[in-house]
Amino acid sequence: MKILGLDSSGLVASVAIAEDDNLLGEYTVNYKKTHSQTLLPMLDEVARMIELDLSSIDAIAVAGGPGSFTGLRIGSATAKGLGLALEKPILNVPTVDALAYNLVGHRDMVCPLMDARRNQTYTGLYRFDGNDMQVLRGECAVGIDEIAADINSRGEAVVFLGDGVPVFKAYLEEQLTVPHSYAPAHLNKQRAGAVAVLGMQYYREGKTESAAEHRPEYLRLSQAERERKEQEAAKGKENV
Repeated sequence: MKILGLDSSGLVASVAIAEDDNLLGEYTVNYKKTHSQTLLPMLDEVARMIELDLSSIDAIAVAGGPGSFTGLRIGSATAKGLGLALEKPILNVPTVDALAYNLVGHRDMVCPLMDARRNQTYTGLYRFDGNDMQVLRGECAVGIDEIAADINSRGEAVVFLGDGVPVFKAYLEEQLTVPHSYAPAHLNKQRAGAVAVLGMQYYREGKTESAAEHRPEYLRLSQAERERKEQEAAKGKENV
């Protein structure tokens, strides 16, 4: 089984090819570049390096959200376009789940933190039994205070990763009452390798969708939509 993985849900852009128990190739860049300009060239380079015929893949796994609204749209559009052209199914892998899967096998509870702005985070809580991932709290968009309180209430050691770590680290250091640590640099951001391998499990479980059906999952309104609602609410008060 051969799976193409794509992740452009945050600052990181990442492309990977996994076949059975092998990660054949991965191209990951964590730099301020426009994903619409980099994702397909990265895929072309990986395919060239491993002499990949894209028609040989079984499915396309994409980090389907939550995350950056622009990044998710680019990733989903790329997956949809490839899926339609190659007639391959899509595997919509939750971004937070895939981020947690970077630490598969870790002894501690795993908490991904993605910066969702306004003191909010896209997060979840996970535990691993060998390679099996157990979801203790499914992906959600909550205040950092809420997830910190949840972690304290569980009373067990936790490891954090994600682009939210530098944003919320000071708060966590002050508020957490449980042992905690942080993932090392090579594992603490989104990676398409994790998306592809987790997507392989989804494929075996029949969790596929057509390219036409695929939609990213945002979990909350975009900034433009929030501002429009706030303006509408303010106008409503003025008219009362």
